Amino acid sequence: MHKVEHLDHLEKGIRQLVEQFVEAGRPSVLHQSIEERRAGYLGTVPLAGDKVELYSIQDVNIDDITLRLYQPVDQTDLPVLIYYHGGCFVSGDLETHDQQMRQLAYEGKALVIAVQYRLAPEYTYPTAHDDAVRAVQIVREHVTAWGGDRNRITIAGDSAGGHLALVTCLRLKEQGDWLPQRQILIYPMLDASGTSTTYAQYGNDYIITRDVLISGYEAYFGDLPLNHPEVSPLYAENFAGLPETYMLTAEFDPLLFENEALYRKLLLADVDVHCRRYLGVNHGFFQLAGISIAARQSLHDVATMIYC
Repeated sequence: MHKVEHLDHLEKGIRQLVEQFVEAGRPSVLHQSIEERRAGYLGTVPLAGDKVELYSIQDVNIDDITLRLYQPVDQTDLPVLIYYHGGCFVSGDLETHDQQMRQLAYEGKALVIAVQYRLAPEYTYPTAHDDAVRAVQIVREHVTAWGGDRNRITIAGDSAGGHLALVTCLRLKEQGDWLPQRQILIYPMLDASGTSTTYAQYGNDYIITRDVLISGYEAYFGDLPLNHPEVSPLYAENFAGLPETYMLTAEFDPLLFENEALYRKLLLADVDVHCRRYLGVNHGFFQLAGISIAARQSLHDVATMIYC
C-alpha cells in the first residue's frame, strides 16, 4: 500500500479522515450499491458541526420541486441564495447540507433556499439540469412572499451542485430574460473526462476519489459525449455575459486543475470572477466545519459574498 504524499500538508482533522480511508484499503464506491452510497454520505453529517437555530425553516413543494426555505429573521427584502447540493449527481439531499444552509442564512442574513433535484440513476440527464432551472423560476415567482428580494438573488452549489449552478446561469443567459446577481461555484464538477493532472495526483487517496466522481458522471449522463457543454461545462463556448462569479477550490481535490482552468476562461471572457484556493483540504471540505478551520472560514466567506 503506497504512502500518501503530502499527508503532513493536510489540516489535522482532514488528515485523520484520509489516514482512516487509506488504512481501510481505500474502499471504492464501485463496490457499493446506490443505497449504500447515499447512506454513507448522510453518515458524514456529524462532521458538519452544530446546527444554528433560525427564525423559520420550512419545506415547500411546487410543481414537483421541493425547496427548503431558511429564514434567519422575521424580515422582508432579504438577500436570497438558491443552493444546489453536491453528491456527484447520485447522492446528497436537503439533510446532507442542512447545517451549511443554516449557517449561511444566519451569517449571511439571507433567505437561503435549498433545492432537492432528482438524482441518478433513477433520473438521468437532463432531469437535474431541468429541475435546477425550474427551481430558479419558482423562486423568482414566489420569493417576495417568502421575505426575499427578487433583485438580489445568488445561485450557488458545491461539486455536482456547482456544475448545476453554472449550467443554470448559462441557460438563463441564453434565454436572455434574467440573470442572478452572482454565482458561487464551490469546487464544481466541470470535466467528465477526468484526465487532468490533479485527477492523477489526488484521485486515489483523498476520499473523494476519481471513482467517486467519474461514476457519478456515468450514472447521470450515460453515453453522452464527454465534451458536451452540459456534461463538461468547462468546454462551453460562450462564457461572456455571465454574472459576477466567485469560485472556491481545494488544494487536494482532483477537480483543482479544471476549476482553475474555468477561472482563467472566465477572465478571458471578461467575467468579473474571483477564485480562492483553500489549502490543506480535500474535495468536500465545505461540509466539514466540525473538524476543519478552512471549512468554517469558507462558510464565512460565502456568507459574506451573499450579503455584499
